[in-house]
Amino acid sequence: MTKGIFITGTDTGVGKTFVAEGLIKAVREKGLNVCPMKPVETGCRLRQGRLIPADTLRLIRASGVDEEIDLINPYRFNQPLAPSVAAEIEGMKINRKRIFSAYDRLSKKYDITIVEGAGGVMAPVFKKYLFLDLINDLKLPLVIVSRPGLGTINHTLLTIDAVKNKGLHILGVIINYSVNIKKGLTEKTNPEVIEKLGGSPVLGIVPYLRNPSDGRVQKILERIAAKILPVS
Repeated sequence: MTKGIFITGTDTGVGKTFVAEGLIKAVREKGLNVCPMKPVETGCRLRQGRLIPADTLRLIRASGVDEEIDLINPYRFNQPLAPSVAAEIEGMKINRKRIFSAYDRLSKKYDITIVEGAGGVMAPVFKKYLFLDLINDLKLPLVIVSRPGLGTINHTLLTIDAVKNKGLHILGVIINYSVNIKKGLTEKTNPEVIEKLGGSPVLGIVPYLRNPSDGRVQKILERIAAKILPVS
C-alpha cells in the first residue's frame, strides 16, 4: 500500500491545501487512517506570541487526528516567503533530519500520510536543498496541483520535467479553479495538451464553487482519490 503522497503545486496560491484537505476527507470516507503533514509553513499569523499555521490546522481538522502540531508541522515562519528565506530572516535553521523523523513517525502510525509542500518543487527549503530534494528523500509519489488558465501549460510542463529528471513518480495533475474565472478555449484545451506533452494524466478538474463545502467538489476529489490510492 502507498504509505504517503506528496501534494505540490505549479506555484503558490493554486489551492494545494484545498485539494489536500479534500483528499484527506476522501480517504477517511473509505475507512483508512490518514494523517496530514506540512513540513514547513510560511506566512503564519502571530497571535499571543505564537505562530498560527492556518493551512496545517485546516488539514488537521480534515483528518481528525490528535497529534502534536510540531510533529505534523515541524517548522513555521511569519514571513510569507520561501522557507529558506523566511528561516534566514527569522534567525532559524531548518534541519531536514527533523522533517524525516516526523514523517517516519507518522507514516508508521497511519495507513496514509498526505504531505503538502510550500510553493512549487523548486522552492528552497534551506540553502540549495529544494522541495524536489525533500520529495526524493522521502521517496514519495506526487500529485501536481495546477491552475486552469493561460500560462498553466508552461508552469505544469516545467514542473513535470523537473520531477521526471529527478526520477520521481508523478501520480498525475489536478487542475483546480481556486478563483472564479470564465471557462474559455484556453481552459478547455489545456488538460489535453498537458497530458500529451507532459505524459502524465490529468486526474480531474476541480471547479470553483462559491460554497467550498459544496458536496459536488468532494465527490470529484473522492473519484480522484480512488484513482491514486488503494481505497476501494
